[in-house]
Amino acid sequence: MTLTRLPLDCFMKEKHIETKLVNEVKKIGGLALKLFSPGYAGLPDRLILVAYGKIAFVEVKAPGKRPRPLQLSRHEQLRKLGFKVYTLDNEDDIGGIIDAISTT
Repeated sequence: MTLTRLPLDCFMKEKHIETKLVNEVKKIGGLALKLFSPGYAGLPDRLILVAYGKIAFVEVKAPGKRPRPLQLSRHEQLRKLGFKVYTLDNEDDIGGIIDAISTT
């Protein structure tokens, strides 16, 4: 198995988007929990919990980057279970994703 290393600036942009997502979710009183699941790769980066029992998963990517095939497969599994799954690669989309989670 070959690991692909992302350039540092790509990682930093992704981290910036993820931090902004966490902060914006906190502003509305929600939680943006980091997901770690040893032995079950491909889960989205964050589990978003907001008022009234609204739950969704968010995969955070650097601008222009797409989820890997395994990640897409996990997203589909979660959707089949009835969960919302979003891919976020632009900080300008954070408000829209939070609104979508909060109103569904």
